[in-house]
Amino acid sequence: MTDRSDNRAKLVLITGLSGSGKSSVAKAFEDMGYYTVDNLPLPLLRQFIARPLELVQGYRHIAVVADVRAPGFAEEFPALVQDLDRREIEVTLLFLEASDEILVRRFSETRRPHPLAPDRSVIAGIERERELMAELRGLADRVFDSTEWSVHDARRQVGSDFSPSDESDVAMLVSLESFGFKHGIPYGTDLLFDVRFLPNPYFVPGLRERTGLEAPVKEFLDAQEDFHQVGERLTDLLLFLLPRYRHERRSYLTVAVGCTGGRHRSVAVAEELARRLDAAGWETRVSHRDLERHGKGANKA
Repeated sequence: MTDRSDNRAKLVLITGLSGSGKSSVAKAFEDMGYYTVDNLPLPLLRQFIARPLELVQGYRHIAVVADVRAPGFAEEFPALVQDLDRREIEVTLLFLEASDEILVRRFSETRRPHPLAPDRSVIAGIERERELMAELRGLADRVFDSTEWSVHDARRQVGSDFSPSDESDVAMLVSLESFGFKHGIPYGTDLLFDVRFLPNPYFVPGLRERTGLEAPVKEFLDAQEDFHQVGERLTDLLLFLLPRYRHERRSYLTVAVGCTGGRHRSVAVAEELARRLDAAGWETRVSHRDLERHGKGANKA
């Protein structure tokens, strides 16, 4: 595991077998704030990892993916790793692998040829790559076996071993989005709350054309006991759930709040949840997808 008391900049060199999950691991590093580079040609790769802090100013956490796609990689890369100056930068060589059966299955699912066996069977390419990468695997500081990994395990494993900060400091943006059910559920929603049970300002004289951002609508809803109850209870639920999502090394979570048209109740509840979560120390962003919908199709918000 990375020594987090070390004040040197961190460089993680990600390599391993084709199909072992290097792209997923690289994405996990990127989501944690690492400057991430994938598949540079060997001459450029040599220059980059020899002086990364000069070339990527402002970043002290860098991840580089390198593999057999670069001609001459297996022959030259081990010596390059061993020759690195580690006085100013902490270098970790991370090697990914998986069982032959899983690698064959992954190539079959993507219908892509193995880079070392474009005209032969996938297993022939895997066997050849294992031979070429044996020395590099022996030099690795960490080896990840992705054979049993689910889609979430790469993020969890990388976060556990390489997070630049303690878990309590890992940033996770909570995106609160109001919407109207009549216009469809927002794409990419993680949690969804339906607030159509609240009294509808649409049927109150003088409030139909207003929105949940305006004082008269806020005052109407603020007078409803259920509005306060839903704010408190949803906040309690979110304050229970958010640390657990952050534990999964998520960089953002999307919470959708819906009413009929997306102009009154859902807007006010989303704003109320943002206020409460901000007060609890969570970073939030609020958007109102259907706020500007007018005329036909915008009724009963």
